[in-house]
Amino acid sequence: MKVLILGAGAVGLTLAAKLSSVCDVHAVCRQRHADRIKSEGFKMTGIWGEATCKFSCSEDAPEDDYDYILISSKSTATESICKEFADIIKGREVVSMQNGIGNEEIIAKYTDKVIGGTIITGFEWTGDAQIHVSVETGPMNLGRFPSGLDESVLRLVELIKSAGIRVSGTENIMSSVWSKVLYNSALNPLGAVMGVSYGELANSHAWSIIENIVKEAFMVTEAETVVFPWKTADEYLAFLHDFQLPNTADHHSSMYQDISSGRKTEIDFLNGAIVSRAKELGIDAPYNTFISEQIRFMEALQAEKQKHE
Repeated sequence: MKVLILGAGAVGLTLAAKLSSVCDVHAVCRQRHADRIKSEGFKMTGIWGEATCKFSCSEDAPEDDYDYILISSKSTATESICKEFADIIKGREVVSMQNGIGNEEIIAKYTDKVIGGTIITGFEWTGDAQIHVSVETGPMNLGRFPSGLDESVLRLVELIKSAGIRVSGTENIMSSVWSKVLYNSALNPLGAVMGVSYGELANSHAWSIIENIVKEAFMVTEAETVVFPWKTADEYLAFLHDFQLPNTADHHSSMYQDISSGRKTEIDFLNGAIVSRAKELGIDAPYNTFISEQIRFMEALQAEKQKHE
């Protein structure tokens, strides 16, 4: 089986490393990572095991008859990646392994075979082509977008499972996608604004903000008839507080890392997307609006600072 991974950063390169033992894989990544992988191999540590392995990678994508194409980039790059590799993507199975709402809709403009995916695992850079897998709060989920579970999805589930990654198929992938959006929207921006790990957000004052962010998001999902494992916002908040937060207490959000490095964040696909959909539905979302504007302000400050360095 042949797999292509586009926009391979921390998530994509680690998936490529694991999949390289069970199929032909090529990762499109930054040249410095490709050079390191070719010379010394990709180094993985943490809860997914310790290994050093080599696999095909470069800044371009070889023309081939790929069985699956995974996009693992930041959501901000989805459109540009689809445009750049439109000829390879067209008519093929393309999987979004990304954060946020809206990626699958973008991909669907370039192929009629879209698979949604979620992965709630912590991947941290320790050097070029070196990743530490730090935390995991559940299995990867895959499903046909916008809904359904077919043979092609199930074959991918079995392939990933054979690589030693916990994964399951779902008939309602948008429930999984929105579940991750709830988690990311609740923790990422506030952790980024305050510069703290997730565990610090259990503070009662921070938690009050999180409660309102989540309750606004639930109003949107109820209007869009998204089906969750939790019946109410309070049920989800209890799960977030008692299970997800403790399991990722030491983790710093990727949004914090993006702002620190002067990169554009995924806020428009998380809290920003909640705000956009709320407006369309006539729902007020002041907490999500405020935190989105805070992140955009921090992005602008960092961009201005870099101009003068």
